Amino acid sequence: MGAPVQSLASKAPKKVTQSTANDKRHRKHLLGNKLSRYYFLFSILALCFVLGLVIVFIGKTALLLFAHVSPAEFFLSFNWTPEEDAFGAAAFIVNTLSLTALTLLIAVPVSVGMAVLCAEIAPKWLKSFIRPVLDLLVGIPSIVYGYLGLTVLLPFLRRVSGEGLGDGLLAAALVLALMVLPTICRISDDAIIAVPRKYRDAAYALGSTRLQVIMRVVLPAAKRGIISAIILGMTRAVGETMAVVMVIGNTPQLAKSLFTPSSVLTSNIVMQISNVEFDSSWNYALHMMAFLLLLISFALIFVIRVLGRKRGDA
Repeated sequence: MGAPVQSLASKAPKKVTQSTANDKRHRKHLLGNKLSRYYFLFSILALCFVLGLVIVFIGKTALLLFAHVSPAEFFLSFNWTPEEDAFGAAAFIVNTLSLTALTLLIAVPVSVGMAVLCAEIAPKWLKSFIRPVLDLLVGIPSIVYGYLGLTVLLPFLRRVSGEGLGDGLLAAALVLALMVLPTICRISDDAIIAVPRKYRDAAYALGSTRLQVIMRVVLPAAKRGIISAIILGMTRAVGETMAVVMVIGNTPQLAKSLFTPSSVLTSNIVMQISNVEFDSSWNYALHMMAFLLLLISFALIFVIRVLGRKRGDA
């Protein structure tokens, strides 16, 4: 009878030790979770703080312009002559919108077509080649695209069009189209792949051809994702600077043709911001252009969020 009692007595300290170790491990997990939560909360608040500072600084400096120039003159006048205190930015705004529209007109059909090819038509070996190439194109710096446009595209456009320079909206749009094409294509590819297989099977069961399935079933089902991809491409096209500066001509005038040297909001800012005094109407006008670009980006991101919420509800 003494042996079992001795055995139970020897096991009791082990159970207490194991329980203590589990309690310590549990407290460590709780402490780690709490520290992680505080760290992530601090990161989010720091990001919001920095973003708020950017908005406040640019917006506050930009609004100082209207103490010297009326909003109607800035937004509606085409006369940009800072040396004569004329700060009409309408030409830059129109050129920016025209360049963005022309870029999307070139890039969207090609991008969506390549996305359909990758998702629905191409064999596996071709998909495994195209997708890494597109990912590589996304990572190429914009200055490289601009240099290629300057050294390869502009001479080609001069020979084809007979123009003396070749700079203008067409050259800038072609360079930007190449830059935004991988972004639109890869996101559209993911949106098309996300369409449930049962939609395709049901369409084929009704006697539809592959083209009919793609055009009437797959693309309509993936349209919100494709629209989000197009808007993301638009945000890059609107905010791109260095590649545009190298091929657009940088002349502060309204582009009356595809080969008219002109300037957009981003290129005008980067070309002139280093040559002006901080406390001057000229500097305030350039900050207002930057503030406009910021508002455009926020508006496009808001549209993407709305589309994403609707897709989630669907």
